Amino acid sequence: MRGPRSPRSPPGSAHLDRTFHALADSTRRQILARLTMGPASVSEVAEPFDMSLPAISQHLTVLESAGLIARTSHGRVRRCALESASLREIDDWLHPYRSFWSATLKALGDRAQRRP
Repeated sequence: MRGPRSPRSPPGSAHLDRTFHALADSTRRQILARLTMGPASVSEVAEPFDMSLPAISQHLTVLESAGLIARTSHGRVRRCALESASLREIDDWLHPYRSFWSATLKALGDRAQRRP
């Protein structure tokens, strides 16, 4: 006997899955926070972390495959920079949920104000 049918995944959902997977790790979120200050070399990104450069490089690979960062080479130095397209895609995906919660919280506030 078959179980209930699941809804079809929307187009681009594999990319969203990679993006949310990348954001699920606190080290990767900290790396993204560092990159909001501007591009940085891999060594500069790794500096505050108590882990090896290969471990940091692995985190950078996950972020890059999710489209959250871009890495470029300048001679022997690899630089990392934020990419905004994947973050914009997440924001677009969250929009209907944001609207839902805004309306729900407004209704709750309105109800609380009506109580004596």
